[in-house]
Amino acid sequence: MDAWLTSVVTYSFACSLLIVGIVSFLESLALVGLLLPGVIFMTTLGTLIGESKLSFYPAWMAGTVGCLFGDWISYYLGLYFNNWLHNLNFLKKNQILLEKTKFVLSKHSLITILIGRFIGPTRPLVPMVAGMLKLPLKKFIIPNIIGCFLWPPIYFFPGIVTGIAINIPDNSENDYFKWFLLSISLIIWLGVWLVSKWWKKNQDNTSFFTKRKLGWISIIILTFGLTSLIAMQFHPAMLIFKNIFARILKL
Repeated sequence: MDAWLTSVVTYSFACSLLIVGIVSFLESLALVGLLLPGVIFMTTLGTLIGESKLSFYPAWMAGTVGCLFGDWISYYLGLYFNNWLHNLNFLKKNQILLEKTKFVLSKHSLITILIGRFIGPTRPLVPMVAGMLKLPLKKFIIPNIIGCFLWPPIYFFPGIVTGIAINIPDNSENDYFKWFLLSISLIIWLGVWLVSKWWKKNQDNTSFFTKRKLGWISIIILTFGLTSLIAMQFHPAMLIFKNIFARILKL
C-alpha cells in the first residue's frame, strides 16, 4: 500500500494533492476513518514531504480541505440519519466508545471537537456525534476549522523527520545522527498511537495494561520523544537537518 501511495503521489502534482485530500477525507469520514490506519498514511505522506517528493504547503491545504469535507459530511450524517446510525451493527459493537464520545462532547463541546481531531478513534466519530446531539453549527464549525487546519502538519511531522533523515548525506557522524533522528521519530509516532489506544480502551483493572497505566506510558513515551528531539538541537549535524527543513518550508 505504501509503495502504491508513493508511486501515485510522485506521478504528478495534481495527483499528489488529490491523494492527500482523499486520505484526509476518508480519515475524517464517519465510521470509515475507524477502519483506516490514519497515522501510517499521514506519516507516509510526511516522509514524501521530507524527501522533497511532495510540496509541504499544497499538501497542508489539500489535507485541510479533505478534513473539512469529511467532518462536515459526518456532521450532517449524524444530524439527519441519527436513528439509522444507532441501528448499525458496527456502532453497536463500539457502543462504549460512542457513549464516551457523546458524554465528553455534551460536557465540553469546543475542547472535544478540537482535541478529538488528533485522537485516532474519535477523529471520525466526534463530527458525527455532534450532529447526532444536534450541536448548533456555530459551536461546531470554529473548533472544527482550527482542528482541521492544525491536524495535517502535526500528523505529517514524524514522517517529515524520517524523510529528512533519509536525505542527510552519508558519513560516520551523520549516520549516528540519522539513527537517533529516526528512532526519535518512531518514538513520537508510538506515543501518538498509544494515546489513541488509551482513549479507546475501556476501564479494565483485570489486565496488566489498565487504562491508567496505558495513559501514563503514552505520556512518558511522548515526553521522552519530544525531549530527545529538543536535545538533538545541540548535535553538529542538526545544521544539515535545519537547512533541509527550511528548504521544505520555503515558499
